[in-house]
Amino acid sequence: MLKKISLLSGSLLCSFFSAQEFTQYKNGLIYSENAMNKLGKVVDSLNLKYKTCDLTKVFYSQLQTIGYAVKMDTGNVSEAKKDMDLNIPIEDFIRKYPEAVIEKDLLIIKSKEKDDERNDIIRIREIPVNGYYATSIGFNYTKELYNGPSKNKWAYNYWEKSSNSDEQIYGFFFPENFKSIPLAPKYSRQIIYSECLIDPSVSKFKEDAKSERFGVSFPKGDLKKLSKQEKEKLLDELRSIELIGNCSQDSAPRMQGVYMALLSAETANWEVFLKSHLDIVNDRFERVSDSGYARERRGTYIKELESLNINVPDLLFGITFRIENPVNNHYFGDVSRLGKAVSESKDVELFLSQLLSMISDKNLDDYNRIAAYFFYLNCNYSIKSKRERKINSMKLIEAIKRLPKYLTDQIKIESIQV
Repeated sequence: MLKKISLLSGSLLCSFFSAQEFTQYKNGLIYSENAMNKLGKVVDSLNLKYKTCDLTKVFYSQLQTIGYAVKMDTGNVSEAKKDMDLNIPIEDFIRKYPEAVIEKDLLIIKSKEKDDERNDIIRIREIPVNGYYATSIGFNYTKELYNGPSKNKWAYNYWEKSSNSDEQIYGFFFPENFKSIPLAPKYSRQIIYSECLIDPSVSKFKEDAKSERFGVSFPKGDLKKLSKQEKEKLLDELRSIELIGNCSQDSAPRMQGVYMALLSAETANWEVFLKSHLDIVNDRFERVSDSGYARERRGTYIKELESLNINVPDLLFGITFRIENPVNNHYFGDVSRLGKAVSESKDVELFLSQLLSMISDKNLDDYNRIAAYFFYLNCNYSIKSKRERKINSMKLIEAIKRLPKYLTDQIKIESIQV
């Protein structure tokens, strides 16, 4: 039976768990040989299932366009809002409001998401080629707003003046409509493969799982000695609580993730296992705060996937593409974490080759080409050999010359060179 840690113990989680990662078995993996054998049999059946899938399914890129971002917190903000409502041309807006901060030639995407209350919203945000800050706005979802024309229109979020902040408006102007284009069959097949392996109908956590910040005490001793029924019970309890990290060094959520993966591996619960392990690879855990130095120390454990009869490149590329028509609960990977994982892969050269091909592919949408660019950057950053990093950087510099000019112009070559 899992028990909650006391409030005092919970307050010490950041220091208590900071040095821990995961114990390896004699096979060099974090899962026992017996568990890997059980998982291997499941993978074999899934690979057979993939051969019967409809490989002609077409996936479409996420809705995207090129436009302007506008930020304004001085001057006549109220008047600017009225002009946006009247769809003032961007050239006229720039002349009328010289105090506005305006960025042009930005890659902008539109997506349907959930807010904190699980309501449908439309999220519009820029994809920054350099730096981390990006304008993002959200508003209530309607089919007409999402699918309707946007050419020569504005979208914005407005805040009235308050005791805590000035009147301000953040928004976008779209010279053209958003568009979504079909992905080439070779890319769609990778997405199909990932959806075949990652069952979208089963969630890692139970639907009524509760969020906790002060954790649980994890099972002690050799899990292999427990009966299958005991393992299944422990897994069910872990799936009922989602731990939230108290700080960047609180590894309790990752500990929970690996125990869920261990128990699901031991009981051949493939659906929970793969989601749990991919969350470890992607470091997909809720935390109150996080920092770069803490993320740097966390392992990716790609070797465990490569030790199964999985087409790991197709699986990871399949969760990398940003698409408009995924199945419900499609698993999307984090290109920064996947880049680090791939740097440790036995197939690193294959990964880098496809990424360069994607960056150079004029038939692929701009958003996925930029995602491939960041994937490549993060992978190369984590490669240990300085000579290999330098060669890879030279190849990347050549590939980005084939990007659309508005993107190439934004990339700082000095940030690529190693």
